[in-house]
Amino acid sequence: MSLFCFFGSFQDEAIENPDPHFEPLVHLSPVHTKTLEEDEDEMLKLRAKLFRYDCQSEPREWKERGTGDIKILLQKHLGMCRILMRRDKTLKICANHYVLPQLELKPNCGSDRAWVWNTPADFADEEPKAELLAIRFANAENAQLFKEAFEKAKQIMAKRLKNAEKGDAAKKDAENDLNKENNGTAEENENNITVEEKYSNAPVKDGQKEIVEKLEKMAVKDIASKDSDEAKCDSTSSKDD
Repeated sequence: MSLFCFFGSFQDEAIENPDPHFEPLVHLSPVHTKTLEEDEDEMLKLRAKLFRYDCQSEPREWKERGTGDIKILLQKHLGMCRILMRRDKTLKICANHYVLPQLELKPNCGSDRAWVWNTPADFADEEPKAELLAIRFANAENAQLFKEAFEKAKQIMAKRLKNAEKGDAAKKDAENDLNKENNGTAEENENNITVEEKYSNAPVKDGQKEIVEKLEKMAVKDIASKDSDEAKCDSTSSKDD
């Protein structure tokens, strides 16, 4: 009887502490991973399955690229919109490209919950690559929400690119005006320079040194003769007075 009571009490104690707590030997600080989405706002986030059309395989066929949450993101500072999708569990990127104004969603085989579009540059593989993509949602409502957000992102991108073109045109005009002003000032400076100043700093070759020296002596003699003539004229004028 005492033995039964002993095992019974031991089982009760074991049930009371099923998960003992042990203090860790090393305390690790939390690590914050950056997803490069910190400066972006979510316009849409839906669960879907993505496919890509493989043109290099024989025969050509649709291949599944991943299942996960597809997002349409708006960059806060640049005002650019892009599509980003990561696979479940691994979080590997399977779609990453801008929503350009020329992109067009088309129904896939007449389905009301699937879309097909062609992007000229998708960066899912870290290098720009033209892709034909297809996406399938769980229901038609999610597919319609995706289309509405897609069209809204296209409008935002069209305005952003238009403003960028205006800014580039204004920048080019300002550069052209600045170049014209610089060219005008350079021409004015060249016109103001005399012949002596223009050729005074010109490099002289070895064969031309003697000629230059003779010309300098002749210029000195001409100046001296002019001075003497002026002095004679002054003296004669004073005698006449």
